[in-house]
Amino acid sequence: MKVTLKVWRQKNKSTPGEFKAYQTPELNGNMSFLEMLDVVNEGLANKGEEPIAFDHDCREGICGTCSLVIDGKPHGPHQGIATCQTYMRSFEDGDEIYVEPFRAAPFEIIKDLVCDRKSFDRIQQAGGFITVRTGAAPDANSIPVPKDNSDLAMDAAQCIGCGACVAACKNASAMLFVAAKVSHLGLLPQGQPERFKRVKAMVDQMDKEGFGSCSVTGSCEAVCPKSITLDFIAMMNRDYAVALLKGDPKPIAGGGA
Repeated sequence: MKVTLKVWRQKNKSTPGEFKAYQTPELNGNMSFLEMLDVVNEGLANKGEEPIAFDHDCREGICGTCSLVIDGKPHGPHQGIATCQTYMRSFEDGDEIYVEPFRAAPFEIIKDLVCDRKSFDRIQQAGGFITVRTGAAPDANSIPVPKDNSDLAMDAAQCIGCGACVAACKNASAMLFVAAKVSHLGLLPQGQPERFKRVKAMVDQMDKEGFGSCSVTGSCEAVCPKSITLDFIAMMNRDYAVALLKGDPKPIAGGGA
């Protein structure tokens, strides 16, 4: 199979970008989307042209590094998978495929398909560290955790911080990401001492970074590669309301807020 790529090319954040067309060589339908880009880049390099810059790392749907909008949808046509798990068999021979970076004001484009998502790191840093001494792994595992809370915490902890939720939201909201990061600690006994300070610090940092408010359309949930649900946003909002009522302005241990 062969496809035509319309790829967003942009030298840097201060330079205007544009879509540029590339015809792929013959492809194996079982190669991943990123492997296809590798093949295209090899051809460009052999011709002395600048390869397409794109983010990638584990290529196993774990790290959250891959960040492509494929035909208008973050991570591509399927649900519950990342870009690196999208395979060329998902497309038809002769298809024209548009590829662009995640677009949001807090995600400045560095080059081509690569955007700066360090704002997510700063939000997590604002959450600080837990102060409960859990000891070694066997000691931590001996702390009783209700089964329902444990399951929910594990669901939230699946967030890989890719930013697809932001790219899909018309307001560029990071609420689903922040809710997942807040909830996986807030649901566990070890996370209780800083629970309400943590949620306020992380939400305040999210606002400081310039992310928008929740649009309540569910677009974030629809494109999340780990299928994290809007329920976590509701949980975070409840904790945030409690944090405001408590009115404790002190930063938490290790926090950046």
